[in-house]
Amino acid sequence: MSKINELFNSKLNVINVGIEFFKDDILKQNATATHLEWKPPGGGKPELITALDKLEDPALLEKIEAANKLAVERIVNSQPILIGFDQAINCVPGMTKTTILHSGPPITWDRMNGAMRGAVTGAIVFEGLAKNLEEAAKVAASGKITFAPCHEHNCVGSMAGVTSASMFMHIVENRTYGNIAYTNLSEQMSKILRMGANDETVIARLNWMRDVLGPMLRDAMKLSNGIDLRLMLAQALHMGDECHNRNNAGTSLLIQALTPFILETNFTTEEKREVFDFVASSDYFSGPTWMALCKCALDAAHGIENSTIVTTMARNGVEFGIRVSGIPGNTWFTGPAQKVIGPMFAGYKPEDSGLDIGDSAITETYGIGGFAMAAAPAIVALVGGTVEEALGFSTKMKEITTTENPNVTIPLLNFSGIATGIDVRNVIQTGILPVINTAIAHKEPGIGMIGAGITYPPTEAFEKALLALSDKIS
Repeated sequence: MSKINELFNSKLNVINVGIEFFKDDILKQNATATHLEWKPPGGGKPELITALDKLEDPALLEKIEAANKLAVERIVNSQPILIGFDQAINCVPGMTKTTILHSGPPITWDRMNGAMRGAVTGAIVFEGLAKNLEEAAKVAASGKITFAPCHEHNCVGSMAGVTSASMFMHIVENRTYGNIAYTNLSEQMSKILRMGANDETVIARLNWMRDVLGPMLRDAMKLSNGIDLRLMLAQALHMGDECHNRNNAGTSLLIQALTPFILETNFTTEEKREVFDFVASSDYFSGPTWMALCKCALDAAHGIENSTIVTTMARNGVEFGIRVSGIPGNTWFTGPAQKVIGPMFAGYKPEDSGLDIGDSAITETYGIGGFAMAAAPAIVALVGGTVEEALGFSTKMKEITTTENPNVTIPLLNFSGIATGIDVRNVIQTGILPVINTAIAHKEPGIGMIGAGITYPPTEAFEKALLALSDKIS
């Protein structure tokens, strides 16, 4: 009896499992409570639990672990090198004068959201396929334009992702495995094509990029032996970037590497000054560069039989899609695109926002961006949240990945490697979804960027992938 009295007279320290508001009630009683975040595997869905159980069979598990080891080794050992710039029509596989590549999984004109429609019509005018935006909308709906995901042409494109024939592209070669990835140039920030803006100022900028910036970068890189992007990425993280939405250091490093070769080109001093002023106008100049790096590394890990590693996460503003190494080719597993929660620019409110869009989640798939926010605590000024949460994201993502990349490390986490190799099984087992930080485009065409924040993929995409892997792996 004395032990019971002792219990009731002592201060409680409770571990709460399950519904979090129980913890809040305990705290109101002046007791100490620790919440253990736990969800039933597969959300308690019988078909997902059955699939997880099947993939835990010792015979299958050995195959999966061997395949996943190979997949993450390919990601980690990839050495993406920037080797050049050229127009898409000259280098992107399958590109034609009437091809427009977009972000995310496949989508048709009639289903595109406002930002993507704005970007598509702007690109059609830019390419001279229509005289104005009204005519461009008719051309887009006519069947004369071939629409395809960037990812299915070895490319990535931020936000709307729209890539057309005349646009200049990064050309990034995987020095380890030989594959090549592409992405277009940064227009810098806010009122730009990739955010859905498409007025005369946007088209004029694209024309200048085609006629001056792109050719200058092309000629500069012809004087170079290539730029080691993985080494530069590692430096940028040590200098406070996460290389998705914070690129202050990365842009400085990239233009520093390019400058000697730019100065040796035959362009005029005035044109060179225009290029340097353009780069100085926004820190996002290197943003697409890191996307191409990540795409280059992840493509090397795609198509490994029995692997449950995610090699693509991408959104088109309507659907969020993933691709998995063990399901080769262009098989997409999709769910609805989600809202992005974060600070809005002055004059805009959350209901003005379009849904999550862009191929830039390739950075999180590799292990940077939202996964590396601990390297860039200052990012919270743009995407919201706290420094503590930024640190927590990088730690939490290790629960759904299979390894750390020792080539790219985070100083604030004791120089541990970035979390690498998202495993579909881990996502379904834990209920933890990959965190993504991203810009927010207006829901209507023609406006552009109106904020930035945090979002997550839909669970459905990972559920579908798990079921497909369960059926395939035997």
